[in-house]
Amino acid sequence: MVAEMGTGLIAIGAGLAVGLSALGAGLAEKEIGAAAIGAMAEKETLFGKGLILTVIPETLVIFGLVIAILIIGMA
Repeated sequence: MVAEMGTGLIAIGAGLAVGLSALGAGLAEKEIGAAAIGAMAEKETLFGKGLILTVIPETLVIFGLVIAILIIGMA
């Protein structure tokens, strides 16, 4: 029973690592995306910079996934 509880807690920890990082990335991307659209409305040449800045928060989810894999791998 103790091993099952430990396995469940590991799964919860891995899920939280991915879920919370995705939530944070979504909130950041919302703000950056709105600002990028506003900047592109004024000056169309800022499309490339806006696109790059919009994609940067997605690295947070990748880091969360790496941490989840490490948590599961250490079990």
